[in-house]
Amino acid sequence: MKKILVVGNGGREHTLLWKLHQDDPSLRLFATRPNAGMAELAQEVDLAPTDVDGLASWAQGAEVDLVVVGPEAPLASGLVDRLSARRIPAFGPTESAARIEASKAFAKELMDDAGVPTAGYRTFTDPAAAEAHIREQGPPIVVKASGLAAGKGAIVCSQVEEAVEAAREMLSGEAFGDAGGVVVVEECMEGEELSVFGLADGTDVLLLLPSQDHKRVGERDTGPNTGGMGAYAPLSFVSAEFLEEVRRRIFLPTLEALVARGAPFRGILYAGLMLTEEGPKVVEFNCRFGDPEAQVVLPLLDSPLLDLLIPVASGSRLDADGVRWRSGAALTTVVASPGYPGSYPNGLQMELDQELFSDPEILLFHAGTAREERGSGGPGALLTDGGRVAAVTGLGETLEEARDRSLRGAEAVRFEGANFRRDIGWREFSRSEAERP
Repeated sequence: MKKILVVGNGGREHTLLWKLHQDDPSLRLFATRPNAGMAELAQEVDLAPTDVDGLASWAQGAEVDLVVVGPEAPLASGLVDRLSARRIPAFGPTESAARIEASKAFAKELMDDAGVPTAGYRTFTDPAAAEAHIREQGPPIVVKASGLAAGKGAIVCSQVEEAVEAAREMLSGEAFGDAGGVVVVEECMEGEELSVFGLADGTDVLLLLPSQDHKRVGERDTGPNTGGMGAYAPLSFVSAEFLEEVRRRIFLPTLEALVARGAPFRGILYAGLMLTEEGPKVVEFNCRFGDPEAQVVLPLLDSPLLDLLIPVASGSRLDADGVRWRSGAALTTVVASPGYPGSYPNGLQMELDQELFSDPEILLFHAGTAREERGSGGPGALLTDGGRVAAVTGLGETLEEARDRSLRGAEAVRFEGANFRRDIGWREFSRSEAERP
């Protein structure tokens, strides 16, 4: 019986656990301080995901067969390095390779050196220099905190003063703390975005099913950026030829550049892409599965997930021939707390329609949830414990079926002030309507 530790406790990690359990119910699964949904699948390890030394010691003592690292923070803190030193197989990049997400400035320099297409940019540590550049360039312009900011460190500014204020707040530490010590100011690219996961073994890469994330909090992609309000897959406008171009022009040169820096990348290299008039360009790289993209890509994966994770974690080469995908589509809707992505309350009591969630085509992935502590009388009430509370994935033979199931499920996650977008996939549906005679 294999023992697997999943590090992290959000929606992405619940999805990873769900997929591992679906593939092989005999696996013995563990998770770091799991949310309420994860706790039904995995035994708790009472260590923070960022306690890299504690986790490495625990994994060695428990004799786990594989550690799957979900979030970016423990990767950037060197968890995989600690595990490798103890000869424990771990899925995820080393600290030096994880810089591709942990430092946007590093990622931009890497892309420049590798000839990878991306937006023009400059980096700043001085507010006055950043302001002068912003005023010279004019809007629209993008201001990014270089460090890790939970997916909310990029601000698209339509006014000069908005951009100047964003840069000032980042560099002063007001906005994102240490993550904003360096800011990247970019040209604003126009086009449609998509997310592509690349399973990388250091030198080669296997691209998984592309998806589209919806970052803005409001309908029709309005309002501030969030960690993601929903996603869908597959994408009708992405062909096999296009993916091969992305692999050849973006992923392979990036992996080669990391090898040249002594930081070969093994794990999931996530490329956020913009489809511009000049072709696909990189918006950002992440060093792990995206959230909520994982909630649509992994349910469509028909192959066992372990068959992809173990070769990468053990230092073997990838075999792309055995990867199979389910037919149809997946769409996920994130149910958020009132006030998100700003300040929001925790501890709101939740109710779920258990009968609805017994449908195998409607999947509930917990993100920010917890159980009320209760003595020996069984589990306590289900409570909210985060800004993004849950993601409901609908599956179907068509995207319309997947959307309808996802929305039915989102309506069945009830707590005071619960809110979600009803238009996930709206660009895809607009395309379909335009193509009708």
